Amino acid sequence: MVFASLLFLFIFLPLCLMLYYSTKNPKWRNWVLIVFSLAFYGWGEPIWISLLILSSLFDWGNSIFIDKHRGTKWAKIGVTVTVVFNLALLATFKYDKFIVDQVNSLLGTSFTAPGYALPLGISFYTFHTISYVVDVYRGDIKAQRNFPNFLMYVSLFSSLVAGPIIRYAHVEKEIYGRKENLTDFSLGVSRFCIGLFKKVVIANIAAEIVAKYMGDNRNPLSFAELASFSSLEAWVGLIMFAIQIYFDFSGYSDMAIGLGRMFGFHFRENFNYPYISKSIGEFWRRWHISLGSIFRDYVYIPLGGNKKRVYLNLFIVWFLTGMWHGPSWNFIFWGLYFFIFIALERAFLLKLLEKAPAFIAHVYALVIIIPGWVIFYFTDTDMLIAYVKKLFSFSPGPTGNMEVMNTLSTHLFWLVLALILCMPVYHTIKNWIDKRTGRITFYNTAVIGFNVVLLFICVAQLVGKSYNPFIYFRF
Repeated sequence: MVFASLLFLFIFLPLCLMLYYSTKNPKWRNWVLIVFSLAFYGWGEPIWISLLILSSLFDWGNSIFIDKHRGTKWAKIGVTVTVVFNLALLATFKYDKFIVDQVNSLLGTSFTAPGYALPLGISFYTFHTISYVVDVYRGDIKAQRNFPNFLMYVSLFSSLVAGPIIRYAHVEKEIYGRKENLTDFSLGVSRFCIGLFKKVVIANIAAEIVAKYMGDNRNPLSFAELASFSSLEAWVGLIMFAIQIYFDFSGYSDMAIGLGRMFGFHFRENFNYPYISKSIGEFWRRWHISLGSIFRDYVYIPLGGNKKRVYLNLFIVWFLTGMWHGPSWNFIFWGLYFFIFIALERAFLLKLLEKAPAFIAHVYALVIIIPGWVIFYFTDTDMLIAYVKKLFSFSPGPTGNMEVMNTLSTHLFWLVLALILCMPVYHTIKNWIDKRTGRITFYNTAVIGFNVVLLFICVAQLVGKSYNPFIYFRF
């Protein structure tokens, strides 16, 4: 089940909200979230509910063991077991074929991978539980003694399958006792509607253009099709993918944060207008913030951070960042691609950028970021190389550029809207209005009307469309 579906919008969410607010009993409300979260997760493949519960039960029990033996070798053994167990889950279900293929290539063997289907959201909920157990080991938080409460944290449907990655420490108090109120609920609805609009109106339309020039999972791009494209068409496809992945993923995060707010949770931001960045380091402080903080706090700093072996630490972090995104070499190349520029910025480039005009720094960042997405997109290395060659051939193509110019002119208003929404225009206007209205009744009514309009537009777009996946569901 996905947020951007009529089933979720008109049946699942209203029913969940109705049962949740039918009582003020916090235990009842937590159980409502558990039941609906498991139903949401198991909608497509219910068999993986057992893996989710098993993983949660194992780490919950281990955290209590660690808490009991804090400061002893047993605590170290406990946290090591948790890390190994969760990484083994990822290796088994996400990286099995990749690992077997590399072994076969290296040793000349012919082992066959089990070929398990990838459980939805496993990359996210394993990070939830690993970070929780490590925080218990460090003494940053106390172990949760109530398993249903812990299961609710891990399985919460708003963030389970595609993030953001929620740290237990950030929501610990709200697991025990949330203080829901109308203001939070209203803000949550607004945030959800904005995220839904990003996904349905911006990302989905961008995806149609991306499929035309870069192919998609259902209809991969062929070499013959690529040969018929001009360099401009290749660039248009790539820029559209840059738009698609941002609005798809940030839209999902907005919906997750909004849903959390409706149920009394205050999740932290996951995106902060990354395309306005003036360096690659700044871009990664604004993009997928929750993942970046995980690698910073649980990998980079423990390795030594900025104090020793800085470039080796950065290399390891970016290698693992690439690996986390998928069992394919292109993701590793993508991670190392950004490592190179972040290392250069740390060495000398950032000082030059700080002295340069802001416009030059913005252009530099986009010139690095956008070509990086082609590495992310193609898991087939041969197609990746061919597409890069097409990008930088600057050739008109066999049929010229009339078709792509028609595509751009047809979507001109949409494209201008997408580019505007990449910048903090909405928040600037909203903050300006907030300061002058004091949230008077007229303003609150206008917000309700704005949400209704967004919802109506999104529903109109969704009617008749059954294929509506989020990009990060496959990670």
